Amino acid sequence: CLWTLTTIIKDILKDKVLPKAGILKKLLAPLDAVLEGFYNSILFHHFDSNHYTSPYSEAANNLISFIDLLEALLASRIELELPLRCQRVLFVKVSYILNLISSSIHYLIKKKFIMLLKKCVLYKSREDARSGSLLLQNPSLYDDMLALSNAVLQVVDLTWLDQIPLSEKASYFGGSEAVPGDNTQGGTDQTVLRALSLVVLKALEFKFQNSATESEIK
Repeated sequence: CLWTLTTIIKDILKDKVLPKAGILKKLLAPLDAVLEGFYNSILFHHFDSNHYTSPYSEAANNLISFIDLLEALLASRIELELPLRCQRVLFVKVSYILNLISSSIHYLIKKKFIMLLKKCVLYKSREDARSGSLLLQNPSLYDDMLALSNAVLQVVDLTWLDQIPLSEKASYFGGSEAVPGDNTQGGTDQTVLRALSLVVLKALEFKFQNSATESEIK
């Protein structure tokens, strides 16, 4: 079901003739509460079990399918003047994803979540490029970007970055960790390093631009 819905959304977005906004609203509006409920129940979950330490398990495969759906929902948001709750939940409840990234789930799943976060922080730039700055016209985008920025900066202020691996084996954001029985130093995943850095920088940038007082900026 997740795969089917994801494919339908992607096909609608690719089509150059269809009235995308109307079709997406007709498709997603009846599912809005259901998809937000999925987000809450699937991601607000303890992922420290062995089911998620392999990317080939059924549980991990279901989670990866859900990430693909979240990505499609994010891409579809730009087509609707007033986004649905299921298109906003990624921003409003981003703390679920931040917790997952620092959990013991497999590196491949962490990487997919980090790349999804990167797409979230770049979303405003995409809208600005398409329609000019929409923050004043679109209060929900302002609220969502602020919620995401606050959540990211809150965890970064703690030890979140130190817990994130930068390769499947050796390198960590806060240093490196030797792998037992492995004499070769694993290379750092530059894609993840760049994506994480961009997420933090964009969160800082948005917070700076929308802080009322000097003390808040400090």
